[in-house]
Amino acid sequence: MKLSTSQRKKFRVRNKLKKHSSVNRYRLTVSRSSKNISAQIIDDLKKITLLSATSNQKSLKNIKKTKSEVSTIVAENLAKKAKELKINKIYFDRGIYKYHGRVKIFADTLRKNGMEF
Repeated sequence: MKLSTSQRKKFRVRNKLKKHSSVNRYRLTVSRSSKNISAQIIDDLKKITLLSATSNQKSLKNIKKTKSEVSTIVAENLAKKAKELKINKIYFDRGIYKYHGRVKIFADTLRKNGMEF
């Protein structure tokens, strides 16, 4: 079976992170669409999702903001949830997206809120 270019890019980035993953760090994966952004903190050893945050929540649906402002709000929500579970060290998995625009704003906001990657 032949993989598409985006699938190859996603596997290339993800497998590099999984090789270096350790017990005390989790993987934060980001996915975005034309209107929304979502993120998950995943434990690769147990293969479970620990936390998630998305812009599709009811509290964020009614807010009329730009896409970059929404990504900062989602990042702040995720950082707050991670602090409650005492997670502060992660690997940032950008997936097929360039570290540019909303993905970069998302990562910078997480760093400002105490996450290390």
